[in-house]
Amino acid sequence: MPLDIPNVVIDRLPLYYRLLCDLHADGTAVVSSQELGQALGITPAQIRKDLSYFGRFGKQGRGYAVRRLTEELRQILGLDRRWRVVLIGVGRLGTAIASYRGFDPQGFDIVAIYDANPETAGVKVSPLTVRAVEALAGDLEAQRPDIGIVAVPADAAQDVIDTLVRGGVHAILNYAPIAAHVPTEVQVRQIDPVLALQGMTYHLRRHGADERSRA
Repeated sequence: MPLDIPNVVIDRLPLYYRLLCDLHADGTAVVSSQELGQALGITPAQIRKDLSYFGRFGKQGRGYAVRRLTEELRQILGLDRRWRVVLIGVGRLGTAIASYRGFDPQGFDIVAIYDANPETAGVKVSPLTVRAVEALAGDLEAQRPDIGIVAVPADAAQDVIDTLVRGGVHAILNYAPIAAHVPTEVQVRQIDPVLALQGMTYHLRRHGADERSRA
C-alpha cells in the first residue's frame, strides 16, 4: 500500500465504508461508482481514483461487489480489530461522548475516563468510573490505549495532549479549541463546531448578497 496517500482521500474512506455497510444490510450485491457518487455527492471519477490507491476492486461496466469492498475497506481502516480509547474531560461534552452507544459496534472501546474536577472523581458515567486526571500518566503505561479523546477546556488541553503523547498514544481526537502541538508521528483530528459554523456563515453571507443583488 502506498505511503503518500493524501489525507483528504483517507478522510473519505469512512464515508464509503458507512454507505457500503448500509447497502450490504439492505441486500445490495453490486453498486456502481455512479450510484455511490450520487449518494455521497462525490464524482464517480473521484471515487474510482480514491479506491485505486488501495487496489483494484471493481470491474468496468459491472461496478463493485458490495460485500467484498466493504470487507476490504474494513481492513484498510483497521476496523477488523478492537481499539482501546481513553477519554479526558467529563463535562457536558465528555459525558455525552462517554455515553454514546455508537463507538462499540465500530470497534472502539472506551476503557477509562478522567477529569480534573475532584468532585467528579469516583462518579459513574455509563459503565465506567471517573478517575482523577493525575492518574492518567501512570495508567497509560498499564493500559496501553490506542486513542485519546480530549474534551477539556482550552487552557488544559495541551498539557493533556502532552501526557498522552508521552504515554505512547499516537492518535488523538481533540475537541478543545486549540492548535495542538504534537510530534509528526502522532495523528490529531480536530473537531471544532464553532469553526464549522463560521465556515457556513461565509456561504450564508454570500448567498444573502447574491439574493440582494438579484432583487
